[in-house]
Amino acid sequence: MIDLAGRRVLVTGGSRGIGAACCRLFAEAGAAVWVHYGHRREIAERVLEALPDVESGEHRLFGADLSEREQVDRLFAEVAEAWGALDCLVNNAGIWVRNELATLDDAKLDDTLQVNVNGVFWAAQRALPLMDASADPSIINISSTAGQRGEAFHSPYAASKGALIAVTKSWASELAPRIRVNSVAPGWVDTDMSAEAYRDGGREEIERTIPLGRVATADEIAGAVLFLASPLAASITGEILNVNGGSVLCG
Repeated sequence: MIDLAGRRVLVTGGSRGIGAACCRLFAEAGAAVWVHYGHRREIAERVLEALPDVESGEHRLFGADLSEREQVDRLFAEVAEAWGALDCLVNNAGIWVRNELATLDDAKLDDTLQVNVNGVFWAAQRALPLMDASADPSIINISSTAGQRGEAFHSPYAASKGALIAVTKSWASELAPRIRVNSVAPGWVDTDMSAEAYRDGGREEIERTIPLGRVATADEIAGAVLFLASPLAASITGEILNVNGGSVLCG
């Protein structure tokens, strides 16, 4: 059993999918959780309300557009005022939309890179001083198999996730020995973000390419995140932990 009692964790994009699963598993392990959401407050409120109470602090909720630095600053100012410290930052928020190169315009490219890359940089920067009081601080970036092998018709997304793999390794060296930095790289996951791709036999076609024969659940991705944040991973930094059913064999 992983015990994170007394830990304070911020999960970006915590209102659905992998982020919501991370919030729940961290709370079940005893951590106080800050649920960040982008635009869907009512969904995020349901996530917050479902979290089990913990002795170490109160779970909290805050909305911010991570493509705007000023809003990222406000988010972390709220964390600083409420908690004064942070033990773990999970950079999960991201945009995944179809973008063909031939028709890609600057606005679509900027939208993806602003949230998936710039927002991660800004969040990590603001988290650093809050981690000074933590005994075992860590940053966990949610990347993707798309950043490892590319993804046709989603090249801005693939580029952004490849960037997260690179910054994970860069920050792991730069921030050692105080702060551990790791990444979880999911493959296909059973979330509403992928629902469109699963329609009309798409899911079955995708699962035929996965050695384990199925897409992962959000809890399975969140479990890997929880492990990397826990004392069980105390000697792990700079790792890209693949959770993809064997669809991309790299490591």
